[in-house]
Amino acid sequence: MASATRMVLMHLPKNNPIDITFTDIQFTVDVGTLRREKKQVLKGVSGRFNSGELTVIMGPSGAGKSTLLNILTGFERKGMNGEVLTSRVDDDDLLLNNDLRKKNNKGRTICRKESCYIMQDDQLCPLFTVLEIMMMAADLKLGYTLSYKSKLLVIEDILDSIGLSGSLHTKCGRLSGGQKKRLSIALELIDNPPIMFLDEPTTGLDSTSSHQCVSILKGLAKGGRTVVCTIHQPSASTYEMFDHVYIMAEGHCVYQGSSQNTIPYLQTIGLNCPQYHNPADFIMEVVTGEYGNFTSQLKTAAIDKSWRTPPQIADSRNLLKRKSKNPGPTSLVLVNQPSEFNKLLVLIHRSLMQVYRDWTVTHIKVCMHFLVGILLGLLFENAGIDGGKTINNIGFCIVTLVYLSYTSIMPAILKFPSELHILRKELFNNWYKLSTYFVAFLVTNMPLQMMFCFIYTSISYYLSAQLMTWTRFLMFLFVCQLMTLISEGIGLILGTAMNPVNGVFIGSIITCLCILFAGFLVLFNHMPITLYYVSYISYMRYALEGLVVSIYGYGREPLICFDEEGYCHYRFPETTFKEIGMTDGKYWTDISVMVGFLFVIVIISFLTLRKSLKCR
Repeated sequence: MASATRMVLMHLPKNNPIDITFTDIQFTVDVGTLRREKKQVLKGVSGRFNSGELTVIMGPSGAGKSTLLNILTGFERKGMNGEVLTSRVDDDDLLLNNDLRKKNNKGRTICRKESCYIMQDDQLCPLFTVLEIMMMAADLKLGYTLSYKSKLLVIEDILDSIGLSGSLHTKCGRLSGGQKKRLSIALELIDNPPIMFLDEPTTGLDSTSSHQCVSILKGLAKGGRTVVCTIHQPSASTYEMFDHVYIMAEGHCVYQGSSQNTIPYLQTIGLNCPQYHNPADFIMEVVTGEYGNFTSQLKTAAIDKSWRTPPQIADSRNLLKRKSKNPGPTSLVLVNQPSEFNKLLVLIHRSLMQVYRDWTVTHIKVCMHFLVGILLGLLFENAGIDGGKTINNIGFCIVTLVYLSYTSIMPAILKFPSELHILRKELFNNWYKLSTYFVAFLVTNMPLQMMFCFIYTSISYYLSAQLMTWTRFLMFLFVCQLMTLISEGIGLILGTAMNPVNGVFIGSIITCLCILFAGFLVLFNHMPITLYYVSYISYMRYALEGLVVSIYGYGREPLICFDEEGYCHYRFPETTFKEIGMTDGKYWTDISVMVGFLFVIVIISFLTLRKSLKCR
């Protein structure tokens, strides 16, 4: 698929202005557990958010401000009625009248490639430095047509403009709350989106950091962007910085206009703000009903558009137009958007760096597999060559499968939930496709799990004195590798389909049931016929049979019984297969079934991940 060509301007350039218009937005959700009822969250709200303005959506808890923001971004559309359109404003028509903004194209819905959504929680990988995470974002958004130095120039300009140039080599985990918020904004500025949405950007910040954050957003809006955010209750100085205020209560719009017109607007319905009182606090007290119920009066008065003062962006637009005619040192670069294959390479590199730096993922697991391999190898000493320990050796096989299953399925249950917020943010902001991320995850994670399995298997196989031939060892190892990957796939499905607590519980139950139907705790010869057929859906049945066949099958000679002076019942491998109800020579059938299990589980894990992210 041919990639689109994009222009990238250095030094945070002016953007193509885009206005957002929404009309009669209604949103309904289902509430209740047993008795489902409809609850209307938004009740026909309308408005317009202009480019070059910093717009804030305010309201008490439950007013619908976050719902409206999610609808405008496209993050939530199910249950919505109404119309959301965008229109480009012609740069050649710089008008002072707010109602005469000339458009050069018909209204259309918001395109994700033209907008970014910065969510409330700053989801950043703590293991990367500011420069590293910015460079990865640049590689994903700008591709490889720009040199490293050019990307570095773009990154330094962005970080300098938002006050992060001094934290270039600081790891994200050591940044303050305000720095993390600014870095989240910087990551989305790399491809210079004309529309920016922010959900509670000042949450968790002190008054100084909040003021700095809003100042940055104000500067971004002056560059021609449409900046829309939700804030719960700003300070007076912060409130004055907003060009346009959209206040909601009980699913209605009760005011839309300039922050400077808030007090005069309330005076029209007989509400006077006390002297030296924060206008933002006062109007929030009004909409929460502390002075009586004025919602019906306010929503009627909010239709009047005269409270939106003539936007003070005409001068800035004229200035930007003059700068565009004489750009000075600003440089223009043509950039081809990277292909999904290039993005795949970036994601693989990022995953490898993350695995290398997260010592809990590699170092601890390597040590534990090494130590457990030694422990079990010594515990089942000579089990592989002693005919009197044949049953113990089959027990070694089932313990191996249980150990590999639990150590794969449990961490996997916690894998995706820990990265789900970062993944949701990057997918929604069009960094890459979900399929690209999933392939990168498989490419980096599967070899890692196979390495862990090899460490345990090779040590325990040798110390338990199994038959030392490369053919049998590779057959044994192949089954263990498939067992590890299948278990991890099940863990990924559970981790994306439910919360971690329920996932761990269900995962433990599934593993126990598979052990029960594996054919060792209850032999196939002793199972009721119905439950015997149920055992065919247990992937551990095929794994155990594969291990037993790899050790005792394919014409293995009679074993030596060290501690048996007379009769040794399990000296002959044929006797072992007959006693436990397994058949010699079915190794490749078991392998084929396990590969089929793995293929189906990988597909299901991708589908459950896509469903949990609500990707469209």
